[in-house]
Amino acid sequence: MGDGGGVPTVGVEEEYFLVRADTRAVAPAGPRVADRAARALGDSVAGEFTDFQVEVRTPPCATMDELHAHVVRLRRSVAAYAAEEGLRICPSGTPVIGGGGRVPVGDHLRYRAGVDLFRSLMDDFAVCSLHVHVSLPDREVAALVGNHLRAWLPMLVEMSANSPFYDGRDTGYASWRSVIRLRFPGQGPQPYVESFDDYRRIASAMAEAGAMSFAELPFWDVRPHPRLPTLEVRCMDVPAEPADSAAVAAVVRGLVVTCARLVENGDNGPRLRGELLRGIYWRSARDGWPGQGLDPVPGRVLPAPERARGLVDHIRAALEELGDLERVTAFLDRLAVHGTGAHRQRAAYRAGGLSAVVDDLTRATTSPGSGPAPDAAGPAPDAAGPGPAPGGAGGPAA
Repeated sequence: MGDGGGVPTVGVEEEYFLVRADTRAVAPAGPRVADRAARALGDSVAGEFTDFQVEVRTPPCATMDELHAHVVRLRRSVAAYAAEEGLRICPSGTPVIGGGGRVPVGDHLRYRAGVDLFRSLMDDFAVCSLHVHVSLPDREVAALVGNHLRAWLPMLVEMSANSPFYDGRDTGYASWRSVIRLRFPGQGPQPYVESFDDYRRIASAMAEAGAMSFAELPFWDVRPHPRLPTLEVRCMDVPAEPADSAAVAAVVRGLVVTCARLVENGDNGPRLRGELLRGIYWRSARDGWPGQGLDPVPGRVLPAPERARGLVDHIRAALEELGDLERVTAFLDRLAVHGTGAHRQRAAYRAGGLSAVVDDLTRATTSPGSGPAPDAAGPAPDAAGPGPAPGGAGGPAA
């Protein structure tokens, strides 16, 4: 497990929309841009469910500084290849402009199977996510850690909320991406399980009932990865800036390390009812930060900043050991001042309309900074930011 020195490694996948430089609308150029980029970046870049998107994957990293540098490198590289097509990359959980009607689905067996199964539910399934992988090769422990993480997933939704707009309209939600995903029977929080065998039995039963495409590939928001020795957390909108992706990854790793220790001490996690948890998810997606939600530790409804402090207290020992406490507390300080990506998008809209939203996000795509002033449209890229990270490209394994 980890980097050989006992540190659990972490990697991320990020998804971005491709947008036209003139209209700022999403463009179905994902396969072309991914093919261009893959010549240099290998399997660290790929297409995604819709042709509007590309995905990048970092290698496993021992530190968040290393992870941050890889995210910056990959964003800048893919942005450069997109520019050759007259396009930009836009890190938003949903399309700001365009995306209405039936989305163009990528040419992949798994994608076609999803369309066959879910039909019109897939028509507007254009969402960009941040997936965090933490090394945890013991499948039994990973499944039980998922029991603990289910309670914290709505908090991660709130921290990362970055999708208030869809196809030119304000949805009234902080994370419309989360709402789109929660329509599906096989997405959202994993069920409470007694063991990894129990996890597999539930997935198999759902697939047999026709509610999931592949039993071996469930899409719950926390899962032992089907092929990699990792626990994957999938509930987050893609953040506007690399610094926020690294901070969220630090929170996820701290949670996984903390909860793995609880499992090793015989605590298999709280038995939160699925119906209650999905309701909490919905509230978190609607209100985002600093909205109200259920704190899993005291079991009381509290505002997001107070719940976030409880989260940090819960994982403080792990954050300190991993050297991530300062990064996470700085991230919470940024949220207190600037809010989330949803606040940022709405501030840009007030300043200059939908085009300003897209322009701010495309600038932030390659910025290593920490966010704009609350009412600003966003900073220009910082040319003095981290350069290419050492080492070759890899998959999303951590």
